[in-house]
Amino acid sequence: MSAIGLHRVLEPAGVLPQAAARLDASARIRPDEVRVAVERLNLDAASFRQLSEAHGGDGAAVRAAVLEIVAARGKMHNPVTGSGGMLVGVVDEVGPASPLGLATGDRVATLVSLTLTPLAITDGLAGWDGRSEQVPCAGHAILFGRSIAARLPGDLPTPLALAVLDVCGAPALTARVVATVGRSSVGQRPRGPHEVDSGKIDAERGVSRGGPAVAVLGGGGKSGSLSLAAARRAGAGRLVGVVPHEAEAAALKAAGLADEVVVADARDPVGLAAAVGEPVEVTVVCVDVPGCEHGAILATRPGGTVVFFSMATSFPAAALGAEGLAADVTMLIGNGYVPGHAELALDLVRTDPGVRALFDARLAAGTAPPRSAGLEERGRDTPATTAHFVETGDGAGDGAAGGEEPPR
Repeated sequence: MSAIGLHRVLEPAGVLPQAAARLDASARIRPDEVRVAVERLNLDAASFRQLSEAHGGDGAAVRAAVLEIVAARGKMHNPVTGSGGMLVGVVDEVGPASPLGLATGDRVATLVSLTLTPLAITDGLAGWDGRSEQVPCAGHAILFGRSIAARLPGDLPTPLALAVLDVCGAPALTARVVATVGRSSVGQRPRGPHEVDSGKIDAERGVSRGGPAVAVLGGGGKSGSLSLAAARRAGAGRLVGVVPHEAEAAALKAAGLADEVVVADARDPVGLAAAVGEPVEVTVVCVDVPGCEHGAILATRPGGTVVFFSMATSFPAAALGAEGLAADVTMLIGNGYVPGHAELALDLVRTDPGVRALFDARLAAGTAPPRSAGLEERGRDTPATTAHFVETGDGAGDGAAGGEEPPR
């Protein structure tokens, strides 16, 4: 028995569940495990986009591909993107030694990736048309002693709560980084994502005008909109939301989450930097297409920070690109987990009308992947410049924010 799930790894021996080629998804639980009766999967944006594009938008083929992956691997782990998603279900059985604090009958969302969660599907995904990220599903999943799950809130519709919790790592880490950069600039102690000096925040807009400038690529998406709201709450000054087309720009402007909304292709480094204008202290990347690394670096001032939330991010492109640009920037890999991340994200969607409006519109329209780049939602051993990569957070998880979104 292992709190990190080593006993569920079938092959290859010695690796952790996330890196395993195949997991044991049998229903019988060990003393520290929890079995969840699955109701719905939420595929991460990068994985769903890849599957949809690989099969030409054929929903039946996408459904068959997901079933094949889960049957072969004992988990939803896209072999192309390396990502999976998360799920919602009802706790079916709790082992006597489980430390998760869950009880039979609890409706929960898993806050760890499907790439490390043993999963079996029993209904053939008969209720899913293969054209959206949210997947009605019957089956079971297994949580380990070190897994993370959140009870679903009773005041929010399940699809909304699932969409928010899928990307909850992004706003929490964004808030932490913005608060840290802001406090460091005035020689103060860094604060956590909830520790904001409200006395220095504009009461109406929630913006500390002297705080760090922040740009969010994919600002109109799920993780992007939450990250903008979290940055504001954490004391950001100038807030720039970057989106790929005018329709999304209009929606983000109406939401009021950014001081500036600009339209740019996140894959065009020079065009993106020009659109952002004055380089920012913090750039948050919430897009689910490759090739956005160099633009993010160019848009960030020397000494600034870039936070990457996407399985589409290339470590070599980012590290070697920063080296080639002589860019002294710190680059963080958002791993989808920050203590308090679920509570912060749910609070933002409850209290910020702009965030709620964008989520409601997205869910109403469906979440088929857009064809325009950047909508939404690792190099040399010793780079010559100070391009620091730090795996952030205190636990595991890829939502996470992936994808458009920190993928899982």
